[in-house]
Amino acid sequence: MQRWRGLEDIPHDWGRSVVTIGSYDGVHRGHQLIIKHAVNRARELGIPTVVVTFDPHPSEVVRPGSHPPLLAPHHRRAELMAELGVDAVLVLPFTVEFSKLSPAEFVVKVLVDKLHAKAVVEGPNFRFGHKAAGNVEFLAEQGKIYDFEVEVVDLYLTGEAGGGEPFSSTLTRRLVAEGDVEGAREILGRPHRVEGVVVRGAQRGRELGFPTANVETLPHTAIPADGVYAGYLHAQGEVMPAAISVGTNPQFDGTERTVEAYAIDRVGLDLYGLHVSVEFLAFVRGQAKFDSLEALLERMAEDVAQCREIIAADTRTDTGTDTKTDTRTDTRTE
Repeated sequence: MQRWRGLEDIPHDWGRSVVTIGSYDGVHRGHQLIIKHAVNRARELGIPTVVVTFDPHPSEVVRPGSHPPLLAPHHRRAELMAELGVDAVLVLPFTVEFSKLSPAEFVVKVLVDKLHAKAVVEGPNFRFGHKAAGNVEFLAEQGKIYDFEVEVVDLYLTGEAGGGEPFSSTLTRRLVAEGDVEGAREILGRPHRVEGVVVRGAQRGRELGFPTANVETLPHTAIPADGVYAGYLHAQGEVMPAAISVGTNPQFDGTERTVEAYAIDRVGLDLYGLHVSVEFLAFVRGQAKFDSLEALLERMAEDVAQCREIIAADTRTDTGTDTKTDTRTDTRTE
């Protein structure tokens, strides 16, 4: 899959394509339905599919300081999109100048002059251009002028997550912040993941017999609520069952919030300096301060045992297409 950073990276000989535009943070199951529709349409036409997204998140430019926690960095989104059959991802640097493009200017500058769109696939609530003045109706009018189709995907997904709220990135972020990683998994179609470089911490885990990888997460990462979780540690192409701790380590009067993963039953791992990923399967317990070090160690052993059981029961069969989920009308391309 091709990855472009800015309009200037698009090959000069790029032909017609099917395009979909959005932040697509998390590439959750609602996103997947729109992207799959675009991919299928492109295959019918015998042309490539392009996903257009933005960096930084538009809200950070329009309302500085409002950058939402991110469910997936851009390189991870690109990997997930590639798995769906996308041929190219265009990340547009979202600047103040770019935010001032009118909807008509955006259509010409991006869709017509550079991507030569044959079809554009979006959800019903898609908005674009300066002050989000453009919508799918305006886009369809522009399509008649510039010879591209506009296809609106009316898909609406709900499940148990969020008490039946429509699936969205906003709902997923809320569930992650609340520690409901199982609900987030239902929406994403896979466990929520954070990633970063393993750095040296206080090394107390090693002293206590539970050496952990202290992960310095990427900026704006959506990190689950403080507590202990069962999950997986991905490092050097290996997936290891893990007990994960998120929080400030109140037992030792810590103040810095960290994500630490203990690779269960692994000895002698040296992960310092490596880029790793941590996946969250299930919440085990909240963060706590114990009366003694012995009580802490006893509880840590219980945590690991509980994590081991949860992971053993995990089937790892996430596909993002749960047939038990209701399918109606989608209003979410967030």
